[in-house]
Amino acid sequence: AVVSTQSTGNKNKYNTPKYRLVVRFTNKVIIAQVAYATIEGDKIVCDARSSELPRYGIKTGLTNYPASYAVGLLLARRLNQKYGLDETYTGVEEVDGEEYYVEKEGERGAFYCVLDTGLSRTSSGARIFGVLKGAVDGGLDIPHSSKRFPGYNTETDENNAAAHRARILGEHISSYMQTLLDDDEDAYKRQFATYKKEGIMPDMIEGMYTKAHAAIRADPSPAAKKEKPEGYKPKSYRRPRMSIQQRKGRVAQQKAAFLALH
Repeated sequence: AVVSTQSTGNKNKYNTPKYRLVVRFTNKVIIAQVAYATIEGDKIVCDARSSELPRYGIKTGLTNYPASYAVGLLLARRLNQKYGLDETYTGVEEVDGEEYYVEKEGERGAFYCVLDTGLSRTSSGARIFGVLKGAVDGGLDIPHSSKRFPGYNTETDENNAAAHRARILGEHISSYMQTLLDDDEDAYKRQFATYKKEGIMPDMIEGMYTKAHAAIRADPSPAAKKEKPEGYKPKSYRRPRMSIQQRKGRVAQQKAAFLALH
C-alpha cells in the first residue's frame, strides 16, 4: 500500500525541503532558526538571537517571555524580507494577544514551517510559545493553537487575549519590580541590578517593548559584520610546532631529569 501511494504521488516534490522553526534556550541567549534537513545535516535558512535585541532597545532581560516574543518577531520579519514577503504578510502590527493565523494573499503563500521544540518542556505558558507567537504575528504560517499560550482557560476553553498581551509586553515584570521597589528595596537592587543600571523603571517596561517591536519591523536585517583589520590572525590555542633541534633538546632534558632522580 505504501509503495502504491508513493508511486502514484506527484513527481515534482522530490527533495522538497521541510522547514522547521528551531528554538533553543541557553542560560543567556534565545536562539531561533529556520532550518531544513539534508543527508549532510541541517541547513540554516535564517537565524535570530536575543543577543541582537539591544540594537532595538531591549538592553536587559534577554531570556524572558517578552524577549522570546521579540526574537520570534525578528526571525519572521527577517525571513519574510529575505524572500520578498515582508510587504505582503505583515502579520499583527500591534500586539493584542488575539489568536492569529496567516491567510494566503495574492499568488505567493506565506512561508510555512513547523515548530521544533527539541528537549524543551511544552508546558502551558512556556517561553518557547512566546517565540512561536512572535513568529506567527510576524507573518509566518505555523500550525498551532492557543491552548499553550499564557491566559488560556482550560475550564472555559477560551483564550484570554488581554492576559497574553500583558505577558508579551512584560506587565508581570513591571508589577514585580514595583512590588519589590515598595516592599524590599535591597531585593530590588539585587534582582533588577541590570535594569537599574540601564535606567529602566517599572513604568517604562511596556513602552520599551512596543518601541522594540516597531524598530524590528522597521529594520529586521542583521547587523553588518565588522571588517577584520589587515593582517588579522585568529587566536590559536594549539601548541606551536617544534623544530628538530627543539625536539632533540627536549628529549635530552627529559633524560637528564630522569637520571638525576635515579
